[in-house]
Amino acid sequence: MRRPTGKGAGVTEIPGTDTLGAEALGVPLGERATLVQFSTAFCQPCRATRRTLAEVAAMVPGVGHVEIDAEERLDLVRALGIARTPTVLVLDRTGRVVRRAAGQPRKADVIAALGRAV
Repeated sequence: MRRPTGKGAGVTEIPGTDTLGAEALGVPLGERATLVQFSTAFCQPCRATRRTLAEVAAMVPGVGHVEIDAEERLDLVRALGIARTPTVLVLDRTGRVVRRAAGQPRKADVIAALGRAV
């Protein structure tokens, strides 16, 4: 996933070392993949990102969407090096982070990123 414009937005490939399980997220993982969104209460792009990810999760079977309040989960924010919101992680079915993007993603980019996870 990538954001077409905007300072600091970008996509990072993640080596297979970062893994998030249902215990860390507080919800079960999707059967095929999970979209994890880190947000904050007053983040305007986070709202649009929430809608985009929910739409994609609804149209792709086996894909879940989890939104995490970055202020409430500083442990995860620090462990994963989340520097801004929204940040989206794409997890495969085992919870391995396969894609990471900071900033508001486009729907087409989210769908393309899921191709790496499923």
